[in-house]
Amino acid sequence: MLASLEDAPLEDPQLVYEPKYDGIRAIAEVSPGGPIRLWSRLGNEKTSQFPEVVAALGKWARRQKQPSVLDGEIVALDADGHPAGFQQLQGRIHLSEAPPAASAASAPSAASTAYIVFDALREGGRDLRDLPLVERRQVVERLFKGNRDSSLRVSEMVRGDGRALYERALQQGWEGLIAKHKDSLYKSGKRTPDWRKIKITQEQEFVVGGWTDPRQTRTWFGALLLGVYEGERLVYAGHTGTGFNERELGRVMTLLKPMERKECPFTPCPRTNERPHWVEPRLVAQIKFTEWTADAKLRHPVYLGLRDDKDPREVVREQKARRTARRSVARTKVAPDVVSGFSRTSANALVDQLNALEHARRDGTLELPGGQRLAVTNLHKVFWPKEKLTKGDLFRYYAQVASCILPAVADRPLVMKRFPNGIAAKPFYQHRIEDVPAGVRVEPVKVADERPQLVGGDLITLLYTTQLAAISQDPWFSRVQSPEISDYAALDLDPMPGLPFSRTLEVARWIHDELELLGAGGVPKTSGSEGLHIYLKLPPGTPYEAGLLFSQIIATVVAQKHPKHATVERMVAARGKRVYVDFMQNVLGKTLATAYSARASEFAGVSTPLTWQEVHDGVDREAFTIRTVPERVQKTGDLWAALRKSKGVSLEAASRYLDKARGRLKGDKR
Repeated sequence: MLASLEDAPLEDPQLVYEPKYDGIRAIAEVSPGGPIRLWSRLGNEKTSQFPEVVAALGKWARRQKQPSVLDGEIVALDADGHPAGFQQLQGRIHLSEAPPAASAASAPSAASTAYIVFDALREGGRDLRDLPLVERRQVVERLFKGNRDSSLRVSEMVRGDGRALYERALQQGWEGLIAKHKDSLYKSGKRTPDWRKIKITQEQEFVVGGWTDPRQTRTWFGALLLGVYEGERLVYAGHTGTGFNERELGRVMTLLKPMERKECPFTPCPRTNERPHWVEPRLVAQIKFTEWTADAKLRHPVYLGLRDDKDPREVVREQKARRTARRSVARTKVAPDVVSGFSRTSANALVDQLNALEHARRDGTLELPGGQRLAVTNLHKVFWPKEKLTKGDLFRYYAQVASCILPAVADRPLVMKRFPNGIAAKPFYQHRIEDVPAGVRVEPVKVADERPQLVGGDLITLLYTTQLAAISQDPWFSRVQSPEISDYAALDLDPMPGLPFSRTLEVARWIHDELELLGAGGVPKTSGSEGLHIYLKLPPGTPYEAGLLFSQIIATVVAQKHPKHATVERMVAARGKRVYVDFMQNVLGKTLATAYSARASEFAGVSTPLTWQEVHDGVDREAFTIRTVPERVQKTGDLWAALRKSKGVSLEAASRYLDKARGRLKGDKR
């Protein structure tokens, strides 16, 4: 049974919602003590290609009393055991036998897989296809109750309201959802509106109609020429040369060469940038892309892999699903962090554009979600000489963590410290800015005088500052709507030269102890350089002066309790070998690098939010870089969100705390 491209609402008591898994659809025939067989929807047997799935089904079958026929999806698993994209199955989909056991743990071609069951078609001698979906689902849940094998899972399902599931799909970069009528019967081989796709990513299959000659040092071919069927005609949809490694280029070329022919398979025949070679339209490629252009071509297509479970004649342009996804976003109240951050899929598409431009060593224009455009230059310029990291690497980093950093700078005036020639050259500060591209937010902000300043929170503004070589994101503690009201107070722990980072962590632990007495936990983060920052949320309407006083109280208490290791001395010469607890950043117009900001440190550090447990256990500050933080964020989520959700510090409690602290300190002196 196949899903249609008809619209589906995200709220409907007659519908159930499931994740749309990005793998290989497979029917499983299972018998206790008998053979296990896996079949693709085209009738190709997949049994030998996925031995771990077969083994899991066999082990499960031995506990059953009768045979069954199941419907589900074979998916690749990432390092955390979560379903990954179709591309991760590429090393498995075309195998005629099981992958070598020796490489199973290391080679990408032997990625871990799982079978996710979402339907039951037969149990024993009973055909279940004429039962309503909800009753078939009850059979699935009964059959797999108590199963603990991670290679064998039951799909997630929610009834009546798919909005929360849709939000997770946006946050985690899923392909989309499937909406199914709760009473739908199973109609084998039929595409029916009883099952409907709600796609989020721009991704579908395309027929390969040819290839182009490679440019410069590229081997095998330059790009695949792609199309979709409109009736009997194969219509050209665009070309892609990104998404390949050397091994995949060679493998695809081996398949293309025997299919080469003289006649163009497309109607009409397209014009190409390089000399084309035409092939019989028998191969189907999975492609992700940002959108369809006005002339029905793919924008920024990226190759994910070849499929052998799709009939080329069934490949058509999937327009309606795209419109559904956009309408669903408009109807759904998505959490602000999701909207400001845009999806992981959009981030990946942006990274692909940057990769292509930097690899070609040329300037270009980025196509951003929502139709915005931004010109970028000199992506290959080295910004971090020691790490050999470029301006392009900085762009890619911010694209990957945009979903976390944009909420942190939203509505806040930004001060730019620009490094046009990298961190080895002299930077300069820029407060005022006027002439900016369309979409970049600039607002008049008054400190001593009124001046136009960049205001954070939009993807195009974040990337524009990166284009201007502003490595870090340095926002005010207040918002442009109320510039004199501070949302946060911060303590900047700045160790004197030669001190190990462990000493800074020790001072942070003492500050945490004091904050615990106040019931104000605070949120710590590395500075991305030598030190560490601790932020506290202030009550609504708190002026900067109150935040400054509160920070001064905490800093002074810690410095007086631990005078050998912490100090509030502003004169550098008087600090000795101690950690300076700086509370003077809490002043109108002053800034600190925000959470997830890249820094101009030699090791390309990132100002990275930590848990207090990490502070107490100890961490290596140089472990948090623009190379490593995107993966960390995927695992930990946005730790900085805890600051926005905090109830805030009680200034009355702080006043009582100060009176008690004075008494304790006097007692210590006696």
